This record gives sequence, structure tokens and C-alpha cells, in this order.
Amino acid sequence: MVARTFTVAFQGVEARMVEVQCAVSPGLPSFSIVGLPDKAVSEARERVRSAFGAMAIALPSRRITINLSPADLPKEGSHFDLPIALALLAALDIIPGDAAEGALSLGELSLDGALVAVPGALPAAMAAAEHGRVLLCPRASGAEAAWVGAAQVIAADSLGDLVRHFTGQRPIAPAEPGEVAPAPASRDMRDVRGQERAKRALEIAAAGRHHLLMVGTPGSGKSMLAARLPGILPPLSPAEALETSMIHSLCGLLDEGGISRTRPFREPHHTASMAAITGGGRSARPGEISLAHNGVLFMDEFPEFARSVLETLRQPIESGEVMIARANAHVKYPCRFMLIAAANPCRCGYLSDPARACSRAPACGDDYLGRISGPLMDRFDLRLEVPPVGFTDLDLPPSGDDSATIAARVAAARDIQAQRYGDLPGLRLNADAGGEVLEQTARPDAEGRELLQRAAGHFGLSARGYHRVLRLARTIADLDASPEVRRPHLAEALSYRLTTRIAA
Repeated sequence: MVARTFTVAFQGVEARMVEVQCAVSPGLPSFSIVGLPDKAVSEARERVRSAFGAMAIALPSRRITINLSPADLPKEGSHFDLPIALALLAALDIIPGDAAEGALSLGELSLDGALVAVPGALPAAMAAAEHGRVLLCPRASGAEAAWVGAAQVIAADSLGDLVRHFTGQRPIAPAEPGEVAPAPASRDMRDVRGQERAKRALEIAAAGRHHLLMVGTPGSGKSMLAARLPGILPPLSPAEALETSMIHSLCGLLDEGGISRTRPFREPHHTASMAAITGGGRSARPGEISLAHNGVLFMDEFPEFARSVLETLRQPIESGEVMIARANAHVKYPCRFMLIAAANPCRCGYLSDPARACSRAPACGDDYLGRISGPLMDRFDLRLEVPPVGFTDLDLPPSGDDSATIAARVAAARDIQAQRYGDLPGLRLNADAGGEVLEQTARPDAEGRELLQRAAGHFGLSARGYHRVLRLARTIADLDASPEVRRPHLAEALSYRLTTRIAA
């Protein structure tokens, strides 16, 4: 007799069904696991053996074989402990076989039989709901998995609790979703003195999810401005929150089952490797660009990142997804993020400061910003010079709108875009528009078209640059609640695109 239960193997954010089969047959006593397990899965037999001993369950002196089907799919992670234990319990007639076969489970076993939380409970719950199965998991993962709602989630503290649940001695109530994680206290835009043009650029970037490059001397406020960007972004929609949380679940970043409606804000250090930024490693894990999905990726000291790392951003910026190809895995992750980059004008940082003249000007600036290739620079919709703020400006009272007021304008502009692209698959914001859709929705008036044609010819805009100017102008018009893209909108969009020192 072969007992069966089910679990999942993760390939990116996809949870693929794995059938766990257990056969107890005559022969020399042994406990083997087959089906392409990795080291962590192979070691499950020792954890299961110890957990059974803690429950006073003796393994029979027979041949125990665990098969993980499909056998050609790599199995990685300690979450296979619980399904292996359940299949063995069903094979020994300790729990009903039909109950084990109707469940999908994941969890790591301690030597005393306690269940330890594992990453990936949310994608596993999605798979359980899709296949109409009950999800069994550690109690620490129950609140997270219960967010799916379409699958019943049984969360237990130990393997013994699940045995008592299946035998009817002590049924476990289904888990409830965790609390929505409160948004962290955001910094207010009014705290920034001066820099009105930079604040306006951040508002436009937030409204249409446009990529922004800020160049300025050290201490001019680039990082301060970027840190206040989350405060003007609208909260994640329920669909976006689930998308983002599935990626964070794979990395074990959800705290106590709480799903946050705050958009991610990731700021990797410039020494980060290519695998850390785009994803990879032995298990092809998601990188920073995927952890920033539906949010912000802030890359300070942008030219200091390795050239190979910067160049890998080009394709994900365009497509909104990244394919991680390894010898044993081809995994696709979503990565629709807003890139905010900050850089000094040169290595010493004071190329544009007349009070601290650079001895190697202008070659110092050309060499330093030259680390950003032309194709990558062309992908920034807004390029902004951030001048230093004078000491006298620091004593002035706060100026401009606060973050709440700006956030309301951003939300209104995004609502306009949601209505515009509501029936078009794959389009959410102006940054996603292209081709015929862009020509229809961002067609400028006669004066605006004349200005754009002259600018494109004079400055040599690429086809990508031309379309990015149209997208930017469309967002500026949405902030003005204007159904038509007019000349002033295009003029402002071009002013951010054609900044002299940092134009590609």
C-alpha cells in the first residue's frame, strides 16, 4: 500500500504541486527519500525519525521509501519535513489516508516534533486553493497563509497536534488572517527646505511610476528627498499587496502573517552583487528589483555600482519582469518597480560647486557619470540636477505642500490612469503605455507636437526617449486633470529630460 499527501516546490513565485508517496515494504530496515531531493530534504529522515521518537511512535523494522513526484523536478528546502511525516503516518494507519491525501502541507520539524515556520506559505496557500485542498502548516505561518481566503488553513504547533486533529481527539480551528501591518511613520516633504523643483519631479515620478535620476553635490538632499517618496505614494491595492507579499513570503520577510499595504522601498548598498540586485544564487532567489515590485528601488551612489550590475537593469526596467537563467533552473520574477537613482556629479562630488573647483573638471565628471551607459541613461524619464541648499535657506519656514497634500494629487492622477487603462491587459500607469496606446492617449495639441518635433530633432532624441517624453507629459497633464496633452506639459517634460550636464 502506498500512502499519499501533497506539498509544493517553488519555482520563482510559482508553487508547483509535488505528490509525496510513502511505501512501507518488507526488506532490510531503511529509510530512503528519492525524487531529486537536495541536502535539506534528504536530512528530513533524521528529523522525522527523531520527531516520531518524541511522540513514542516506533518506526517499523521494514523498508520505508519516500518518493517525491514528479521525480525530475528539483526539491529544495526544509518544508518537505511535514508532508513526509504525514505520508508516513498515513502509511502506518496512524492518521486516515484520505485526510492526508486531501491536504497540502509544508513545515519544518524540530527534533521534538514541534513545527517551525518556513518561507512560502502564501504561494502554497494559493496552490492549495487552486487544487481545492486543505493547507497544513506551522502555527507561525497560519496567519500569513489565511490571507488567501479560498483555502482552509490548519495551523498547528506540533506534529502531535495534527495527529490529534486528524483522529478527532482535538480538532484545530482554521487559522485567521493576520492584521494588516500598519504603515510606518513616513517623513514629510515639508521637512525639506528649498528644492522645489526636485519635489515637483518626485511628484511626477510618483504619479506615473517614472524612473528618476538625481545628480548633485554631497549634502544637497538627494537621499533626504528619496526617503520621503513613500509618503506620497498611494497604498497598494489588494491585488498588488498579494502580488508583492508572495515575493516577500518566499524570502521570509512577512512579519507574523501581516500583509502590508505600504509600497516597498528598497535601498541596496552600492557593493551589492548582481545576484543580490537581480536575483540568483543556487536557488535562484528573488533580488532587490523583485522585492521592490510595485514599489521603489532607491540606488544611492549610482555610478559606484558595478558596471555589470547596472547593465542588468536595462531589460527588467522595460519588461517589468526578470528571467533568472541557471544551469538547473529558469525562474521568472515580476519586478515592476520605480527606479530612483542618486549620484554625485564627479568622484570628488564638487564639480558644479564654484566654491570648491574640481582640479580635473570637466574630465572628472565625464569619466564618473560615463559609468552610466547611454542605453541605461535613456531609460530615465526624469533627470534632475539637485543644487546645494544655502545656509540661509535652512532658517526659512517650511515651504510647499506637505506629503499628504501631494499624495492626494498623486492618487487622483493614478485614478485617472486606472480609468484610462482599465480594460487594457498589462497596463496600469503611464509608464507602461507604448505604441498605439501611447499615441492615442498622449497625442499632443498642434503647438505641443511642433515643440516636441523641434526638440527631438535638435537634441537627437531616440525613439525610446521620444516616447518617454510623451509618457511624462501625459502624467503631467493628469496631475493638472487635463484630458489633452498641451504645450506647457511637453515643455516641462522636456525640461526634465534634457538637463545639459546629465543628458545622454
